[in-house]
Amino acid sequence: MKLSEELSYMSTAELARHIRSAQLSPVEVVNAFIERIEERNPSLNALVYFGFDEARQRAQEAERALTSGEELGVLHGVPTAMKDLFDFKPGWKSTFGGIRALKDFVMDAYCVFAERVEREGAILLGKTNSPVMGYRGTCDNYLFGPSRNPFDVTRNTGGSSGGSAAAVADGLVPFAEGTDGGGSIRIPASWCGVYGYKASFGRVPFVSRPNAFGGDTPFLTEGPITRTVEDAALVLTALSGYDSRDPLSLDEEVDYLGATRRSISGMRIAYSPNFDVFPVDARVTNVVEKSVRAFEEAGCHVEEVEVGIRRDQRELSDVWCRLITPLNLATFEGFKEQGLDLLGDHREDFPPQYLQWMERGYEMSALDFYRDQEIRTEVHDAIQNVFKDYDLLITPTLACLPVENAQDGNTTGPSEINGEAVDPLIGWCLTYFINFSGHPAASIPAGLSEENLPVGMQIVGRRYADTDVLAASAAFERLRPWRDTYRLCAERPLS
Repeated sequence: MKLSEELSYMSTAELARHIRSAQLSPVEVVNAFIERIEERNPSLNALVYFGFDEARQRAQEAERALTSGEELGVLHGVPTAMKDLFDFKPGWKSTFGGIRALKDFVMDAYCVFAERVEREGAILLGKTNSPVMGYRGTCDNYLFGPSRNPFDVTRNTGGSSGGSAAAVADGLVPFAEGTDGGGSIRIPASWCGVYGYKASFGRVPFVSRPNAFGGDTPFLTEGPITRTVEDAALVLTALSGYDSRDPLSLDEEVDYLGATRRSISGMRIAYSPNFDVFPVDARVTNVVEKSVRAFEEAGCHVEEVEVGIRRDQRELSDVWCRLITPLNLATFEGFKEQGLDLLGDHREDFPPQYLQWMERGYEMSALDFYRDQEIRTEVHDAIQNVFKDYDLLITPTLACLPVENAQDGNTTGPSEINGEAVDPLIGWCLTYFINFSGHPAASIPAGLSEENLPVGMQIVGRRYADTDVLAASAAFERLRPWRDTYRLCAERPLS
C-alpha cells in the first residue's frame, strides 16, 4: 500500500502523535497528502489553490524542529487546508468564493484559522472551494465550478465550506477550515458525512477590519471540519482563546479534549424533528429518528419537543439573507474604494439570486434592520426556553439529501420539500437559527440513507456549553461509529 493511502484516513490526533514520536516525518506526511490530492482532487474539485512548494518548505522546517529541542505545537507537522472565502494567508490568492474578477487577488493578511493552526505547527497545503461570498448552502461558482461529493460525485458537497468537507471525507487532508454564518460548517459536514463544529460565539476570535464588530449579525465563526470528534476538540484547542483584536472574544480556557472522555449519563435531551417549521424529507427523518435513540443507550433522557418558533420558515430564511447582506455590501464598498467596482463592472460574476439580494440590501433602512433583529430575538428566546429544561437540543442538520450539481456554476438547493416552498439558497438548512442565537452546535454523521448518502444530525448546546456538545458527540461516535462509511469514498472510481 502506498503511504498516501496508508495515511489518508489517519486522524489528526494520530498523525500528530506519530510525528511527535518520530514514527513519521513531516516531510513524508506532507508529500503523501500532496500525492493524494494530485491523484483524487481532479474528480472532486475540493481544493482550488495549491501551496505545495511552500508546504514542502514548511515540512522541512518542521522536521528540523523535531530534533532541535524547540517547543512543538499540538498540530506539529499535520497537513491541512483553509477555505477560499473571507480567509487569508499572505501571498495566497483569495477569490472570495470564485469571483472571476478576483482570480489573481492577494490579501496581505491572515485569517484566525491560518494564523493559529500554523502557530501550532500545522502545514497548509492549499485553499478549498466555496460559493460566491458564501451566500448559499451549496458549493458552486462561475470561476471554479461545483465541488463534487465523494459519496456520489454527481451531487453537491453543501456549502459554503464544501471543498473543505469533501477534502476531509475523501482523505485529502485530515482536517480543514470551515466558516459558519448560517451553517457553512454544519451543512457540508452533513452532506459529506464528516463532523463539523461551530463553537459558541466568542470562543474562536473573529478578527475583522475595518469593522471589528462585523461578526455578530448574524453570529460568524471559524471552526474545524474533521472525521472524528477528538480531532475537532484538538483543532479547537488551537483555534480558541482570547484575541485583543476581537472585542467580543472570550478570555477563558476550555478543556475540549477532556470533554470527549466525559460521561453524558443523566443528560436531558430535547429532540425536534423539524424545528417546528421546516418541511423535512422523510429519508432524513428516518435516519435521524433512529440515531437519536443512541443517547438513551448512553443513559440520557430523550424527549420530543416543540421549540416555540412561531413564524413561517420562508419568512425566517429571508431574515437571515437580509441580516448577512450588509457585511457583503461593505466588502464591495471596500473594493470600490480601491477602484474595483465588482457589482457594477463585473455583474456577470455573480448569480442572479445573489444580485437580487444585494439590490434589496441597498434599499433597506436602519429601521428594517432593527425589525429583523427583533425577529432574530424571537428565535433566540425560543431556543433559550428549551434550555430551561434540557441540556441539549437535537435536530436534523438539513431537510434534504445532497442535490445534483448544476452545469452552469449556479447549483442551488431544493425549491420545495414535501410540497412546501423553501428558499433554495438557505431555506432547507436547519442551521441558521443557531447563527441567530450564538449557541454551540455540531453536525455529526447520523448514518446513510438507502441511497448511501450521508445524513447529518445537529447537536445544539446551551450558550458557552461547548463541552456538553463535544461530550455528547463523542458518546454518539462511540455508540454509532461512522468510520467505515468512508470506504464508499475511498473505493469510488476516479475516472
